[in-house]
Amino acid sequence: MNIPHIPVLLEEVKEAFRSIDDGVVIDCTLGYGGHSEALLEQNPNIKLIGCDQDEEALAFSQKRLERFGDRVTLHHGNFASVIAQYAHLPIRGILADIGVSSLQLDKKERGFAFDSNVLDMRMNPKQELSAYEVVNHYSQEELEFILREYGEIHEYKKMAHLICEARSKAPIVSAKELSKLAEKVGGKKSIHPSTLLFQAIRIEVNNELGVLTELLESIKNADFKQCIVGIISFHSLEDRIVKQTFKLWSQNCICLPSVMRCTCGNNHSMGKLISKKPIEATASEIKKEPTQ
Repeated sequence: MNIPHIPVLLEEVKEAFRSIDDGVVIDCTLGYGGHSEALLEQNPNIKLIGCDQDEEALAFSQKRLERFGDRVTLHHGNFASVIAQYAHLPIRGILADIGVSSLQLDKKERGFAFDSNVLDMRMNPKQELSAYEVVNHYSQEELEFILREYGEIHEYKKMAHLICEARSKAPIVSAKELSKLAEKVGGKKSIHPSTLLFQAIRIEVNNELGVLTELLESIKNADFKQCIVGIISFHSLEDRIVKQTFKLWSQNCICLPSVMRCTCGNNHSMGKLISKKPIEATASEIKKEPTQ
């Protein structure tokens, strides 16, 4: 079987989940199944639930993981709801690799790539909202909002104006056309000028930050007693949500800062941080990964 993708932070993920010797691990973003395969090999007594909203990814991973038999259960759907559905099981690990997958980036017909001839960006091809609708039908004010909030684009007003000006002449039908507009605005020298624009639109199309927040809330509500949670994030917006949530979960005292002495009991921690600082990919790994 041709494996087209090496999963990010593979050795680091294996190390984080190495101590799990029974129960169930949920891979919330199965993708090509690289992380799942590695964990099933390393932890021979676990069972794994692999979740993905992309049927193409599930079909690929079903073949890749079939040698593990009934140790693997595949779940088609958005990962925001997967925890609640399986909370009755002995969940010992939860992994989520947030954002666009290599499978989606590599296939130009999915409309994620800068040089794609379509404008789509849906992680679930069956959902209604696509990048085409966002780019061609959102008001200039709505575009400005997502470019500022989700792309953190300095020239967000100029970018939104260029999009509206271009679509007034003819609909923008390809990612390639959109990328050329981004090149007119420019941006950070260290990244492609389309990167932040595509990030903003993709986040809007797939409600990525909302889904991440729902996932974290569902983990909190499940109140697992023994569970390792690992979240792989790729940009500052995701990173901020995860960091703030993990910090909150690890706090024993939840008294207001204005309180002189603790009155809450100082026993509210849901768990502890395995690593005080985020674990980052090495320079050599970053070079191998897509930059979009």
